[in-house]
Amino acid sequence: MPGIAIITDTDASLPADVAARYNIHQVPITVHFGEEVLETGVDIDDAQLFERIDREGKLPTTAAPSPGKFAEAYQAALDGGAEAVVCFCVSGEVSATYGAAVAARDMFPERDITVVDSRTLTMAQGFMVLTAAEAAREGASKEEIVARALQVGERTKVYAALSTLKYMAMSGRVGHLAAGMASLLNIRPILTVRDGKLDLLEKVRTRRKAWARVIELAVQAAGGRPVERAAIVHINVPAEARQFEEQLRASLPYPDDIVIAEFTAGMSVHAGAGMVGVVLVVSD
Repeated sequence: MPGIAIITDTDASLPADVAARYNIHQVPITVHFGEEVLETGVDIDDAQLFERIDREGKLPTTAAPSPGKFAEAYQAALDGGAEAVVCFCVSGEVSATYGAAVAARDMFPERDITVVDSRTLTMAQGFMVLTAAEAAREGASKEEIVARALQVGERTKVYAALSTLKYMAMSGRVGHLAAGMASLLNIRPILTVRDGKLDLLEKVRTRRKAWARVIELAVQAAGGRPVERAAIVHINVPAEARQFEEQLRASLPYPDDIVIAEFTAGMSVHAGAGMVGVVLVVSD
């Protein structure tokens, strides 16, 4: 692994095959069922997560990787021949991951390790990481790699429609009565990333209208400009993700190679099964 190695965490939602293609190591967010600790992308995926949640009737907790896990990733990259490491972390507004990565960096005072708070999550973070990996392959300097990634982050939009408030009610984020009323009214909250956090944008009734609204928001965000990259993110509904992709392509020109990505267990537990969304990088 000569040159500059790129590292991230699993909240970037990068599919394993995509990460492998670019030699990107993803440090796993952990999911805790009582004393049992499972690593996202290693021990558990979205399907396994919600099968267990529905069987046990309770949510697990999640935790940032330990500094030790980042230190292992840094050491592996350096042992592989990397002259420097750049690590992009999920937004510090939603996780202690960035702090853990910085603490691990400080264990290598003589080595060139840069840690970047992406200020975003899921494939918005993932596209920053992919941009960095491509720049590294081209031989770009560390400063140029970080600059290109941050610039992509500024041009990336995220919109998603929740399927249910059941899991947020289980976590205490919304009341059970409110979640029950939302279910009766078939309300589908629309989410976006704002100020480094996944935030409620608006509420729409029925899945059909929610998907249409997400697509409308994507079209508005593009503003007639080309879409450089796109991803469909979902939580345990791959077939619905493909249906959503068809509707999206009918409304907005997209690259041929749209990424279909799981939200990943470290975040999915907070949003709930059935979520479908879009991440797009818009040209300047």
